[in-house]
Amino acid sequence: MKRQLPVRLSPVADELLSSWINRHAAFYAVPPLVMLRHCLPEVSSLRTTDLHLGGDQETRLASMFAIEPAVVHRMTFANVAQSSHRLISARPTQVCTSCSPGGGEPAPILRSQLLGWRITCPLYGNQLRDAGGRELPSPFQQYRGAALRGEKLLDNEAERGIRTWTSPSEVARLLLMRRMTWPPPREKDLWRFRVLGAIIPDLDDVVAEQQENLPTPANPILPLHLRPALLAGVAIVERAGPEMLRMLRGHMMGDNRVRFTDAAERMIAQAHRSRTSSQMQLI
Repeated sequence: MKRQLPVRLSPVADELLSSWINRHAAFYAVPPLVMLRHCLPEVSSLRTTDLHLGGDQETRLASMFAIEPAVVHRMTFANVAQSSHRLISARPTQVCTSCSPGGGEPAPILRSQLLGWRITCPLYGNQLRDAGGRELPSPFQQYRGAALRGEKLLDNEAERGIRTWTSPSEVARLLLMRRMTWPPPREKDLWRFRVLGAIIPDLDDVVAEQQENLPTPANPILPLHLRPALLAGVAIVERAGPEMLRMLRGHMMGDNRVRFTDAAERMIAQAHRSRTSSQMQLI
């Protein structure tokens, strides 16, 4: 077992584990990876500690930093559902002006700064701001109620493993697939149209006006000012139920329609099995 560090810095509320390790590295004037490997020589990167830290590794880190393993665990994304990992950014994308600590270098990074399903701070409830300093108001304020519900659905799935009839993160991915409009758009305009635009009609015009290509289903983290549209879309689909997914496939063509249909039908079948199982338990 590695010896405990003589000086330990207290983590701030909601601090990310890699951030905490990085602050210790700065204090001891060593590279962050050297600090990490002093305890866990097998770990290849600090991001690994945030996403994939094992129980034994948590215990070893906790011993070196003279802290409870449960505290180390809470600083990671270990409990976040695998289906939600695509919604965790590699770097801070947003900030809360109330809870982000000021002063000191390096500044602590909070878990919530990487969560691509959030538009409000989980600690204070404040509206998050773009970490890059952009002050772009969201053009989807009229959907705020639905967006907050979508945020809660995605947060419940990611942080607590709670779903309703389907996976909100999988719905988010489907909504970012490309769709076809009628009459068909010019080839150079195909990038604008996503399934989400069939639910949030304002989206197509906003994307065209801002010339901002939306991310793909493989990396479904939208810029903060556009994120309410996706969150609202997730909430609308969840509330409408499976038939809305079947309706949305009518906006697809070719291989995209096949992929959308296959994914949607798997989700619907899983929801049906879960409902049937619940009914059988009540008999």
